[in-house]
Amino acid sequence: MRERGRTRRLLGLGARTGGAMLKSRLGGSSDWRALGEALFAGLSELKGPAMKLAQIMSQWDDLLPPDLADELARLQRQAEPMPWAQIRRTLVEEYGDLDSHFREVEERPFASASMGQVHRAVTHAGETLVLKVQYPGLAEVLESDLAQVRRMMRLGRWFKVPQARLDALFEELADSLRGELDYRAEAAALARYRQRYAEREEVVIPAPVMDFCGPRVLAMQYVSGTPLRDLEQADMACRQHIAEALADWLTEELFRFGELHADPHAGNFACDDQGRLVIYDLGAVIAVPEERLAQMLELLDATLVHDPLAMDAALLKMGGRQGEGAPLALYRESAEAVAPLFAPGEQDFGDVRVHRRLRELSPRVWAAMDRLQPPADTLLLSRALNGHYWNLVRLGARLDMHARSQPLLEWARRRRVEG
Repeated sequence: MRERGRTRRLLGLGARTGGAMLKSRLGGSSDWRALGEALFAGLSELKGPAMKLAQIMSQWDDLLPPDLADELARLQRQAEPMPWAQIRRTLVEEYGDLDSHFREVEERPFASASMGQVHRAVTHAGETLVLKVQYPGLAEVLESDLAQVRRMMRLGRWFKVPQARLDALFEELADSLRGELDYRAEAAALARYRQRYAEREEVVIPAPVMDFCGPRVLAMQYVSGTPLRDLEQADMACRQHIAEALADWLTEELFRFGELHADPHAGNFACDDQGRLVIYDLGAVIAVPEERLAQMLELLDATLVHDPLAMDAALLKMGGRQGEGAPLALYRESAEAVAPLFAPGEQDFGDVRVHRRLRELSPRVWAAMDRLQPPADTLLLSRALNGHYWNLVRLGARLDMHARSQPLLEWARRRRVEG
């Protein structure tokens, strides 16, 4: 990867994005579809951290203009694969003679993303593996790309987000991206999660094959499945079962083990032929301290009882909402938008009225960002939870969130009293 050419192209894409955002903020009309197409074409070829950031942005379905979100979402599904010759070079550097290790390695990838792509392989023992291969040269350009991402993030100042908050968010993103380059760490995460959820029959996590794992190649047992993004046409019983398994798993992950799968795009999850939830990618897992969980539940508790003053107090306790002038009217509207999902009984995550209210609320949230100031260490957590929420939406989930949330809210209340 040639750093100078990458830098020029990333700066060009950043300038084009910034121009569209500024034009929109000043009341003009931006061609979000054209911008999205340009970002798809440029980032699909360049790969790397900037493409990863765009994929993260695409999961903010309720914040981005729909045309832009649609184009960025294509980066999850249709990113251009890297030529086999370059991928093969990485495999040879890791393994030496490929023929001595594998009976076959498919040259055509069956998945490609921001940091690597996946090829099927068969060992001489007849075991089918998937090899997640890091794009060659990615480690060398990582810091240069991150510098350009930092420049793009300065656009956040147009939304009156203080530079200190942007810097903290950048460092969290940078640490996450650097961590994703260490495939041995992901192999260890796969092994840890397999042991952790060994008793959960409805959850499948592919086993890492340690003899074939290295710093730039992750080898896993092949587990077939229908990607979550392709389940929208499946029968309701199947989708409901997967939705319940996903919701149960996320709750246990957070409240029992204090971690969260932080890369929730739909390609990382699937349904196997037995109707089980398959979790493919554990390259991004974040720790979630108990204290932060309790604070977020305190905010939810205040939201569900429509108490704007308590919502403000909860945000202040989290380290957000700096300065004067609590946006109480915005709190009330937020409570009215969120509370229906937590009403007693099954609620339909496919209810477009809820999505419409959230979309209508988003511009007001951005406009009040100088007062809200969410703490930087919650932004990636909130983004991950938001992505998992939209996965439930895509599945058309029907869940009793009131029943699911009450024990957690009670736990947070007892913790406040005892603390």
